[in-house]
This record gives sequence, C-alpha cells and structure tokens, in this order.
Amino acid sequence: MKKGICLGTLPGDSVEDRFKLGKDVGFDGIEIGTLENGVDRSHYKMVADRVGIDLFSVMNARHWSSPLSHPDQDVRADSVQGVIDSIETATAVGASTVLLVPAVVNPEISYEDAYSRSQAEIRSLIPLSKEKNVKISIENVWNKFLLSPIEFVNYIDEFESDCIGAYFDVGNILLYGYPQHWIRSIGSRMDKVHIKGFNTNGFRWTGLIEDCSIDWNSVMAALSDIDYDGYITAELGVDQNDPIGGTHKISQDMDRIIAGEV
Repeated sequence: MKKGICLGTLPGDSVEDRFKLGKDVGFDGIEIGTLENGVDRSHYKMVADRVGIDLFSVMNARHWSSPLSHPDQDVRADSVQGVIDSIETATAVGASTVLLVPAVVNPEISYEDAYSRSQAEIRSLIPLSKEKNVKISIENVWNKFLLSPIEFVNYIDEFESDCIGAYFDVGNILLYGYPQHWIRSIGSRMDKVHIKGFNTNGFRWTGLIEDCSIDWNSVMAALSDIDYDGYITAELGVDQNDPIGGTHKISQDMDRIIAGEV
C-alpha cells in the first residue's frame, strides 16, 4: 500500500516546503485541490517532480458551494465546471483520480432529487473522464446522502462505467456504519481511501490512533480481503502546537496501521 497525505494536512509557507516535508517524513504522494490555471498546474507538477513525490489525486473544489444536487441548473453547471477543472488539473499533474462529493441533501433538496440530478450531471462527465483517463470517485461524507453500503455501491454501479469509482473515507463512516463492512461491500469499486480519527463517544475528531474509535486491524483486514493495494491518505488538521512533529506522527501512526500493529 502507498501512504498519501492531503496538502491541507501539511504545514509550510510554500508549495515547495509542503511537498518536501511530505517526502521527508515518508509519504509516497500528496492529494491536492483543484487548480484553475495552467501556470499553477505546471508549477505543482514541476515541484513534485523535483521533490520526487506523486500527485495522485485531486479533491474537487466546488461540490459543497455548488452541489450537483442543486435545483438551479446554473449552480449545477458551475459544479460540473468544477469537476472539469479538477479533471484538467489531474491530467496536468499526473493524478489518476478526482474526488467528488456527489450531492447534498437539505431541507430544500430531497433525497430523490439529489439522486437523480447528481447522476445526470456525473453521466455528462464520463466521456471526458474516459478521454483523460482520470477516474471520478465518489466520497462518503456527512451530506445526508448514500447512507448505506448497499445504496452506495448501487449508485456507482448504475453508471455502468469503469470511470466512476469509490473514494472511501474510514473516519466519516463511523456515525452510521462500520468501515470494514463498507469496504467489503465496495469491493473492486474501491479506488482510493481516506483516513482520519474519530471518537464516537465524544463526537469529535482525533488523531489516527490515540482516543480513536476505529478498529484499524479490522479495517486493514477488510482492505486485504478485497485486494486493495492503492493509496491510503491521511486527512487531518495541522497540529498547531507542533506542526512538523505532528506530521511525523501521522506518518508513524500510518506505518503502525498498515503493519497491523495498532
């Protein structure tokens, strides 16, 4: 398995500082956000190549502010453009995946409308995804949508396209499920994995191991059962008391998790 970290988890005053820190503490790759112009994309790629670190995934930027489930077609069009920008970013930096939160359910957006609207918009993106060889992978978050593993995999399967995969977040699922169950349900649809710590009793985010409610050994066993050997990516906040030391600890904790030593 490969160790990844989100760019937002890395402290530093510049892209160069953050990429170098990620490499120095033992990460194989970094997940970046959407870059909206060619200058920035070229710069990120140049720095990554110089540092020797992989930019393997792009986190789409507009799926919260302009969700694909929104009733206004203009808002949905803006969201689609955000995914296009993410795919173009991925193509420029050599990433294989765009992370997408597919929809948001709220008092104004029903579950049924979120389902149908988001699927229609994502289908329109499949030709570009296929052309650029960049997978659009659906993430589970606290968006009141796709709340069971059966529904999650059916939503993906209904696209009938290898261009649509699953981006599973282990920490996000603890409020309403068991990550090891979801992993086995997702199976071969699994494209990438996010990890973070969460305490279900205190309803709060934690580090990866200490005070965390996740049964990491069961998670790793489930990933092994589905033959997953891709990126596991840390998505945590920066330790404001010890930014550099905190990054080292994330890397060390991930080594323990992957080795089954938790």
